[in-house]
Amino acid sequence: MTASLPNAKLYVNVNFHNCAAPRPTEHMFASVSWMAPVAGILHADLDAFYASVEQLLDPTLQGKPIAVGGGVVLAASYEAKAFGVQAGMAGWRARQLCPRLRFVGGHFREYQRLGDEVMDVLHDFTPLVERISIDEAFLDVRGSVHLFGSPASIATAIRRRVRDEIGLAVSVGVATTKHLAKVASQVAKPDGLVVVEAGRERGFLDPLPVELLWGVGPVTQEKLAGRGIRTIGQLAAASGDHLERLLGHAAGSKLGALAVNDDPRRLETSRRAHSVGAQSAFGRRTATVALLRAVLGHLADRVATRLRAAGRAGRTITVRVRFAGMRAVTRSVTLPSPVSATLTLTDIAVDLARAALADHPSERDITLLAVSVSNVRDEPALQLELPLGLADQRERPGAPAGAARWAIDRAVDTVRDRFGRDAVGYAAVTFSDVRSVPDAFRELAEAHL
Repeated sequence: MTASLPNAKLYVNVNFHNCAAPRPTEHMFASVSWMAPVAGILHADLDAFYASVEQLLDPTLQGKPIAVGGGVVLAASYEAKAFGVQAGMAGWRARQLCPRLRFVGGHFREYQRLGDEVMDVLHDFTPLVERISIDEAFLDVRGSVHLFGSPASIATAIRRRVRDEIGLAVSVGVATTKHLAKVASQVAKPDGLVVVEAGRERGFLDPLPVELLWGVGPVTQEKLAGRGIRTIGQLAAASGDHLERLLGHAAGSKLGALAVNDDPRRLETSRRAHSVGAQSAFGRRTATVALLRAVLGHLADRVATRLRAAGRAGRTITVRVRFAGMRAVTRSVTLPSPVSATLTLTDIAVDLARAALADHPSERDITLLAVSVSNVRDEPALQLELPLGLADQRERPGAPAGAARWAIDRAVDTVRDRFGRDAVGYAAVTFSDVRSVPDAFRELAEAHL
């Protein structure tokens, strides 16, 4: 790895730095933002987290190809990934690729507990921690070097402590920006540490494949490859106008900036989500109204429940539909008032999905549906409206119909809080056969408000 990446440093099994100093506090780092660029941003990412936890809980699974799930692969160990097994893959396909594959059930409480313990270790080195999922986070350690040594020493100490105290492997990337630190951590996998020093960013990035950039999925990768753009260096050399024509203004300008390590974002230690979403991949199914209603109803229930739990609501609803050929389309609408009612969100999501399908009449089969709500704002209580006979009452949460839905949802939330999520639900969702991923797993994977 060092030979092919001369502008990065690869650290494995470096001696542990003594970290007995007291935990730093945030006021100690109030002035770090003015510092000159330095490789002091870390991205810590636990390796094959869910599968690794299962191997930790059951030592007989160590070194064996395992997958969490059953009908669908929720997560796979590195031993299984070596055979091509991937998250989201149908169970039958995974068994074809790896006949010795063993499926195990998920220990979701253990995932949360161990993920939280890892975050506690990170906070021992700096209060500037931005957790972006259950198993990964960014750290700004520029203000910690006088306590714990260089950023590379801090990263080494984090990896050793997580291994010794918790029993899990974590890969860490160290760089000058969040984007580059995340790329470095992916290069470091599995169980490694890569440091990209200031001034050497382009030499590190240029030979890497474009799919390592944040936001480059299969569709974008295919579009770029069609224009001969396969490496980050080739992407950086492309003109901004060319990328915007190919990918659209927002995506083109963003990826062009990331290719040259232009990422001004700072860590957000107490951020709140600007959008809330959920998605479901369910294998190839014919797109019927019943299927749309069942899947989108389930997703809307998840999203709306999280919004209400945080006392929030949103105005913009977006639906994503992925067809059998991996092509995906989105449709969205912005409402006059923010909503958080499950049935309202379901109705709007179904209408958007049907509109997307109507625009692509040749596409009959779909493999994924997603719902997200953005333009989110605080709304701890519902403001009632006068019954003025407006046409579409469902999009006005304070109208009588909207208020009734809001009241029903609050009653459902109360029952679930006391007796569990499965205690009550809407019939179209509860008795549907399309859910293959446990709700507990989805809750862990989705960002917190």
